Amino acid sequence: MTIKLIAIGKTDNNNLQTLIADYQKRLGHYVRFEFEIIPDLKKVKHLSESQQKDKEGELILSKTQKSDVLILLDENGKQMDSVAFANYLQKHLNSGIKNLIFVIGGPYGFSEAVYQRANGKLGLSKMTFSHQMVRLFFIEQLYRGFTILKNEPYHHR
Repeated sequence: MTIKLIAIGKTDNNNLQTLIADYQKRLGHYVRFEFEIIPDLKKVKHLSESQQKDKEGELILSKTQKSDVLILLDENGKQMDSVAFANYLQKHLNSGIKNLIFVIGGPYGFSEAVYQRANGKLGLSKMTFSHQMVRLFFIEQLYRGFTILKNEPYHHR
């Protein structure tokens, strides 16, 4: 199985980029992981929030196939602790799917078309984080989840 993270817009903070790259490398020991950035939309001043979400949604959906499991990282998604998330990952690993895709939306969230296509929603916290920091937090949680599944000492219970 391949786990993929799709995010809108680049990370311009070098410190975050370094940390993200570190966890990406660590994840490679457990699973095939891909991180794909969809560039920020250009000329958005004339677009409404809804139009911007629709355009981003088209780009997100163009990166998926019907057989992919698509999970949105959404503030209203199901929240779980790290052990529950590890078990969530294990269920997907056991299901035989080819691609498990997680998506971080743009500044206004997701279009209705993306919500309709999604197979689920996960919330990382009730707090609001910058889109750039969410990338790091999520990739770290993926790594933590795999160390939990392998009974490695990274996560302390």
